[in-house]
Amino acid sequence: MQLFYLLSILAFYLLIFCVGMWAAGHKRADKTLSGYLLAGRDVPIVIGVLTMTATWVGGGYINGTAQGIFDPAQGIVWTQAPWGYALSMIIGGLFFARRMRREQFTTLLDPFEHRYGKSTAAWLFLPALLGEIFWSAAILVALGTTFATVLGFDITTSILISATVAIGYTVFGGLWSVMYTDVVQLFYLLLGLCLVIPFAVSHVGGGDVVWNAATAQMPEFPTDDSVWLWIDMALLLCLGGVPWQVYFQRVLSARDEKTAMQLSLAAAVGCLVMAVPAVIIGAVGIAADWSATDAGAAPAPVLVLPYVLRYLTPPVVGVIGLGAVAAAVMSSVDSSILSASSMFVCNVYHPLIRPTATDTENKRAIRAAVIGIGIAATALALSVQSVYTLWYLCADLVYVVLFPQLVMVLYARNSNWLGAMTGAIVGATLRLGGGEPLIGIPMWIPYPMDNGADGTNFPFRTVAMLSGMLTIWIVSMATGGRRDGKNQP
Repeated sequence: MQLFYLLSILAFYLLIFCVGMWAAGHKRADKTLSGYLLAGRDVPIVIGVLTMTATWVGGGYINGTAQGIFDPAQGIVWTQAPWGYALSMIIGGLFFARRMRREQFTTLLDPFEHRYGKSTAAWLFLPALLGEIFWSAAILVALGTTFATVLGFDITTSILISATVAIGYTVFGGLWSVMYTDVVQLFYLLLGLCLVIPFAVSHVGGGDVVWNAATAQMPEFPTDDSVWLWIDMALLLCLGGVPWQVYFQRVLSARDEKTAMQLSLAAAVGCLVMAVPAVIIGAVGIAADWSATDAGAAPAPVLVLPYVLRYLTPPVVGVIGLGAVAAAVMSSVDSSILSASSMFVCNVYHPLIRPTATDTENKRAIRAAVIGIGIAATALALSVQSVYTLWYLCADLVYVVLFPQLVMVLYARNSNWLGAMTGAIVGATLRLGGGEPLIGIPMWIPYPMDNGADGTNFPFRTVAMLSGMLTIWIVSMATGGRRDGKNQP
């Protein structure tokens, strides 16, 4: 039986790889760099909506949502990712997608290069790159733990196989391969999890039992100082979910600016819909009598989804659910590594290292970067146990550093490179001063609302973001307003 399960998962991986290679061959007539990175800016809206939804609904999204619902310290009140990321796409669609697509940018960093110069854009590449690498590593770890729990496979092997498949078809096909495989993976994810739910709900006594157990554990909305932390984290998701290349790669591949906005708004609905199965699985975990299962005891919150698959569903159904998680992971990993590689070549390699490079050379560089960044994310997933907390810290930096930069470069006519760099330093300093208890970074700025070992309830992330934005404006105005990027040292 174990061999059958292994062959089933390998068959699924082979299907995904073949779809990716077919997409690469199907669109190989477009040999331009735009064709590789942005699918020739000719993506139909339906494909665009599906690929954007699949990109955000990764293994971390599914596992994390189930974990949040199951964890009594979080519950539905503190499980903010589903609606937070949905709102981020609405905000992105209304205020950023049309403007970025209208200017025909290729990457998130292009407006910075256009306004501030090549060097400033290259410096801003660093937080964007770290965000993509840590995100990829986190969801690879999510897959590895699920494989280990459901099938007893070695975590290292699971991560290596998944990463190799995703890197393989991304190298050959670029965005077309990523998008077509995203569509297959999204449908498999939805069907797989929807198949799991009836068996899991039935195992614990039906929908009423699940509802009663979940509502009984539901925490109250915070009324003390922690409400400021809730607001801080909500804004981090809603606004910090915008400045990601993985998002703008879809926006910029749309046929026109209206389509760019529409696919962003529609994908927000898709993300909310795809969160429903994960919410139900988390609630099933609450209702289950784990002592009566082979598990013997309730799992740690991070393992609730793989435990439900293994112990509350028939083996075949559990394996199908595992394939759904694998689909979610690959649909995010491939997008993330292609996005980071796009920024590296378009905003670092080509302008600073090889300005005379042809499209062919740039495509080769992107393929090499896909392999290199994919290996880096895989190595991190294999070696760092606290990858989730590292990702949260990096997500903070994206919110604190890149969001105010994106707002100012698009909407403040007088912003200049000196203001941008000063604002980034101020924002990052104020954020790091708040510490990060989960990875042992102490709080060295005495923010109010100290919560002891858990840090502070003061919304210092948002304060840091707003301070960085204000600094960009003040310094830019004090140094003469807008200056062309060619004047930077």
